[in-house]
Amino acid sequence: MYLALLVIFLQCSELYTQDRVFTFNTVEINVQPSVKVKNGAPMSVVCHADISKSADFQLKHNFTIFKDGKLVFMTVSDKDDARYEVPMARSSDTGEYECTVEAGGKTKSSNSLHVWVTGMTKPILTAEKKEVLEGEVVKLRCELPEEVPPLYFYFRKIKMNSTPKEKYVFEAYKNYSEVEFSVEEGDNILQFDCFGKRHVQREFDSSEHSNKTLVTVREPFIKPTLSVKPSRNITEGDRIQLECSTVVARMRDIEIILQKNKTILNSVRDEKVLKYSAVATLEDSGEYLCKVEQGRASKSTKVNVVVSELFPKPTLAASMNKLDENRELTLSCSISGFQKANFSVLRRNSNGDVLLETSRSLTMRVSVNDTGSYICKAEVKGIVKESKPVRINVYAPVSKPTLSVVSGLPEVVLGKPLQLICRSARGTPPITFKFYKGNVMKETVTNDTYATFLDENVGPNDKKGYKCDARNNHSSGVKTSNILNVTVVVPIRNASLGSIPYGEVEEGSETAFLCSVKEGSWPIHFRIFRKADRDVLVFEQSEHADRVMWRKGTMSRQDTGTYYCMASNRANVDVKSHPITISVILASWQKGVIVAFVLIPIAGAVTLALWWFLCKKKKAKGPSMEMSGPSLATNSTSEKLTRQHNDGDYYSGPDLESAEVEYTEVEVSTLDPHKGCVIARWESINAVENP
Repeated sequence: MYLALLVIFLQCSELYTQDRVFTFNTVEINVQPSVKVKNGAPMSVVCHADISKSADFQLKHNFTIFKDGKLVFMTVSDKDDARYEVPMARSSDTGEYECTVEAGGKTKSSNSLHVWVTGMTKPILTAEKKEVLEGEVVKLRCELPEEVPPLYFYFRKIKMNSTPKEKYVFEAYKNYSEVEFSVEEGDNILQFDCFGKRHVQREFDSSEHSNKTLVTVREPFIKPTLSVKPSRNITEGDRIQLECSTVVARMRDIEIILQKNKTILNSVRDEKVLKYSAVATLEDSGEYLCKVEQGRASKSTKVNVVVSELFPKPTLAASMNKLDENRELTLSCSISGFQKANFSVLRRNSNGDVLLETSRSLTMRVSVNDTGSYICKAEVKGIVKESKPVRINVYAPVSKPTLSVVSGLPEVVLGKPLQLICRSARGTPPITFKFYKGNVMKETVTNDTYATFLDENVGPNDKKGYKCDARNNHSSGVKTSNILNVTVVVPIRNASLGSIPYGEVEEGSETAFLCSVKEGSWPIHFRIFRKADRDVLVFEQSEHADRVMWRKGTMSRQDTGTYYCMASNRANVDVKSHPITISVILASWQKGVIVAFVLIPIAGAVTLALWWFLCKKKKAKGPSMEMSGPSLATNSTSEKLTRQHNDGDYYSGPDLESAEVEYTEVEVSTLDPHKGCVIARWESINAVENP
């Protein structure tokens, strides 16, 4: 029974679950009254879930609304809608809105929606002081309540009949900003206001202007008065007096300054009057400025003073501006249309002018040291004026120049440039030098005491001499150097090495080595090397020729190796030949000795072997003769056959057995078979021991 009830319960649960099937179709978000809302107006953000169900059943919805990714509203409802109410929209409510709905374990989100709250709250401006002095500052504070940074603040300083001055400040983390405006001369009644801006989707949204704040300005002192005595138009030599004064409300830290062309002439502190006096000169004409300063406040007054000329500047005249040494020079000083003056002639010097004469003119015999600038001065009624400087140049004649090669020796390597230097030991600069190659002028150089010339076209057969001229402004004219002949050094080219005999050389014989070059200036330095573990110099010699012969008297086995030669001259370039190989072999007589020492023992050994063989043969023949006795007296045919048989020579034929033999009796004495062998052997041993 229980089992049946369990089955029924499971079937009912399955049917109930199948009846509660649902799915999200869409989740939407919208804003009322629109996505663009005016600042201060009410705004509603509505989130709607469109859901399909398998049956009519209640479903709890969890609504969540986000602004710029941050949670701003959350609620649970069995309805398909949720509403986020904003009673008064502010600019901080601008942003991207999105809603998410969760129900029955399922979640779906809407697309994002941008909402723009236009306009900003009106800013509030406050000033730290309502009354300030000239030179002080006005500190302002502008606040945008209910606005969220970042914000831009704009402050304006408004004066009557002038364009407002504006300052702006960017605040990244505050909804207020502070700024200071300086109070300048002429500011009386000032008004200030401010407004704000914020950046919204590449556009700026601006607030309305704040309330205007009024600030009153008081003067700490009045504008100064500048007076000139005896008048603003005076003559040179008269005394001029200037007086600057003001009225001060508070005598503390006040300063009066008198200037002319930005140059301070005089100043006083904590006083109301400044005085200045001087003898007037033409340089005193111009604009004078009296300035009064206290703290940041500053006021000034200007006047123009004209000083008339009492007498013109003197003029200095010279009899000559360029002259030779030991000539007479006359300097004369004069004033056009004016005779009564005290004159003096001076020479300019870096340490101060040197007085030469206290009269109208000066005559002197000059030297080179008198070269320089001269002036004259004239004094009338304490006014001193000086003339424009006159330049005097005194010249000493140039000495005969010397021409030489910069490198020292009068030679040049072919293919390289030749640099010459021309010098004059004496002579007042500037000196003009001219360089000649042969009779052709190549270059002109003006310098102090020397000049250089570079000849880049030196040929192998260049025989032309060089010379140079020197002259300056002295009347003596041109001086010419001696002719300089330059040797052209031709570098070594193509060195080669040979030998006689070539290749193989008999030991003890003489070998001649020949080192030669195809081209090169003499003398030539020849060197011959043999290659070993290191290159060994075996011969060295300098020759006024393009070749050198080295005779090596006695060659040994140690002279075997690779040889090369190097040649060089004053061009300082070593040219190396191709190497040759020399092999030292045995001499002919040495070969003969070796052959003799080898063959003689062999021949002796062969002779002894042959002798031994013959002796052995004779030893074998002796007993057979004794045994035959009288039978030795056989005929010649039988004896011959027997000898041939002992010597190993055999003869056979068809008639050998049937041949008739004749016997002849011959008496033969008994022989000692060992006697001949002993005598021969002794003679051989004796010859070896007693050669």
